[in-house]
Amino acid sequence: MTSIVIAEPTAPTQKPDKGLRAGALGLVSSVVIAVSSTAPAYSMAATLGLIVAVVGVHSPGTLIVSFLPMLCIAYAFRELNKADPDCGITFTWASRAFGPRTGWMGGWGIIAADVIVMASLSQIAGRYFLDLIGLSGAGTVWVTAAGVAFIALLTGVCYRGIEVSARLQQVLLAVEVGTLTVFAVVALVKAGTGHALPGAVHPGIGWLNPWTGSFGSLSNSFLLAVFIYWGWDCALSVNEETKDSARTPGRAAVTATVILVAIFAVISIAALAYAGPAFLAAHSTDVLGAMATSVLGSTPGKLLVLCVLTSTAASTQTTIMPTARTVLAMSAHGAIPGWFARMHPRYRTPTTATIVMGTVSAVFFVLLTLVSKNVLADSAASVGLLIAFYYGLTGFACVWFFRRDLLTSGRALLTKGILPLIGGLTLLAAFVLSIKSYWPAASSYSSFDGVGGIFLIGAGSLVIGVIVMLVVSRFMPRYFANGITSRGHVERNMPS
Repeated sequence: MTSIVIAEPTAPTQKPDKGLRAGALGLVSSVVIAVSSTAPAYSMAATLGLIVAVVGVHSPGTLIVSFLPMLCIAYAFRELNKADPDCGITFTWASRAFGPRTGWMGGWGIIAADVIVMASLSQIAGRYFLDLIGLSGAGTVWVTAAGVAFIALLTGVCYRGIEVSARLQQVLLAVEVGTLTVFAVVALVKAGTGHALPGAVHPGIGWLNPWTGSFGSLSNSFLLAVFIYWGWDCALSVNEETKDSARTPGRAAVTATVILVAIFAVISIAALAYAGPAFLAAHSTDVLGAMATSVLGSTPGKLLVLCVLTSTAASTQTTIMPTARTVLAMSAHGAIPGWFARMHPRYRTPTTATIVMGTVSAVFFVLLTLVSKNVLADSAASVGLLIAFYYGLTGFACVWFFRRDLLTSGRALLTKGILPLIGGLTLLAAFVLSIKSYWPAASSYSSFDGVGGIFLIGAGSLVIGVIVMLVVSRFMPRYFANGITSRGHVERNMPS
């Protein structure tokens, strides 16, 4: 059993120059990346119905309350980024706070979550693209081929540089938010004028109260909400490419969480008011697609399909970006082989890490598709366990890293101690609840020997991470012996 070493925080005075393009992003671009990474339209389409099935009309309240732990963790990211703006984020900060093995597992948590969710994103992107061009009846082979093509296309965009990626994100988010706004307004107007679906319900202030039903219902809905809010930390992953890298990414993360709670609250209220909880629960796999034609009409309804497609494409791109930068940081700090840190001299992107991320994601997607549709469906839900793991670890890392600063001022105690600790404890509780909720076979579409597929994929990926770490530690003894203390090694000799 590998022991966890509590290490003294190492001052970030020897951070390696990774070769990223510094100062390429401003605050607006960082906020756009943070919001796009959560894929608001896709998250609502795929998850709102599941939350409604658990807590009914109290879903808006659940989404608002679930935002609070995310805000607490966003403050942890912000404060740690001020002290050490490193693109390795959780990997780097947990390594400095708790030692190399804990930090390595934090980095693995990010990588595993991103690779697993890429399978779901790719499937949705492929299916919605075929729907948009009138091939909604296309089989699994065509959906898989379209999904792999999306991965290849967006891997290429990430390869070409952060500026190209940021400009594409702005366009995709504008389409997404604009369409969601039109949908919400039309749905609320139709609900208010008596033109809603038969099961529609009149909005009430009680919808904002999540404290109804059993604790189990609230906790299960919170686990789903964790997945909905996940992704804003992408703004921190590109911190070394941001203007005022110590402050701008943290401000973007906090701002993005506030924007997201507003989007989710409005869309959930509009959907409930127009269609009612029974309809949403019955169409939990795609609530927006189920309402598109009814709300906007047959032709304009295609806009909502385009909205989910652009949302998925944006999230796919912003899933590749942070993974590549986490791999870059792990390589630059000596935690994995140095060739992962190769940089393109012209585009100044982590080329090897980006290509490997795209390739592994495509292979994983194809393999899950070949194994079973049920396993593929369970893969998306399993990500919640990994999110709770590395978000919670970041909260605890913040408290320990700044433990000597907590009593210097009230502000330091709040932003570096109390809020990150609340966020960390909440996510730890979510992690434990994930294990309890997803262990039974009945919790998942797939199972093995009485254990649910969601638990097996999520927990199994962490077990694989421990095994990989033990193997890698034999070849990278310097990092595992000393943690992040050296300048590291970055290769920049990729051909232009």
